[in-house]
Amino acid sequence: MEFLGKELAFPEVSKASKDGLLAFGGDLSPDRLILAYQNGIFPWYDENSPILWWSPDPRFVLFPEKLKVSKSMKQVLRNGNFRMTINLAFEEVISNCSKIKRDSQQGTWITNELKDAYINLYHLGVAKSVEVWQNKQLVGGLYGVDLNNGVFCGESMFSKVSNASKFGFISFIQKSNYKLIDCQVYTNHLDSLGAEEISREEFLRFLG
Repeated sequence: MEFLGKELAFPEVSKASKDGLLAFGGDLSPDRLILAYQNGIFPWYDENSPILWWSPDPRFVLFPEKLKVSKSMKQVLRNGNFRMTINLAFEEVISNCSKIKRDSQQGTWITNELKDAYINLYHLGVAKSVEVWQNKQLVGGLYGVDLNNGVFCGESMFSKVSNASKFGFISFIQKSNYKLIDCQVYTNHLDSLGAEEISREEFLRFLG
C-alpha cells in the first residue's frame, strides 16, 4: 500500500492488496477524484482513518440488460406511488445516505469531507443524484459518479420507505443508456437485482 503525496497520481491497480486496498493519503480534490474513477479506483474510509483508496478484484457490476425486476417490483413501478427525478436534490440525497445505519458498520463512511468533495463534483457535472418522491417528500435516492463514457459508478443509496431506493435504482437504469453500472463490491441487495462479479481487468476495459 503506497502513500499518496501532493503529486496527482496513483499506483498501478495491480499493486492493490488482496482485498483491494491500493493506497492511502492524498486529498479529495475534484481532479484527484476524477482521475481515481477513470482508473477504477474509489475512496472508502471512516472518520478515524486516513483517506483510503480501493480497486477490488473482482469488481461487482451490473449490466443494464441483465437487470432483474421481480413481479412485485414491476407492480411498484406501475402503481404510481413514487416519482423519480435526477439532479434535483443532490445535497439532500448524499446527506440522507450518510445517516443510514448499515449492518456491521459503526458510524458513517460518508464523512463531511467526503460529502463536500462529491458536492463539488456535482457542481462540476460529474456526480449525479437520483431522487425518489412520495407525496412531494423525498423518501429515497442514490448518488454516484458519471464518467461520461457509458459507465455510472454508484456510491450509496438510502430509503425511508419500503422499495423507494430500489424503485429509484431500477427506474434510473431503465431510463438511461449506460453500458455498465459499477457497484464496487458485493451486496446481497444488488445481487438480487442482477449484479455480478467480473475481473478488474475486464472492468478497466469498460473505462476506456
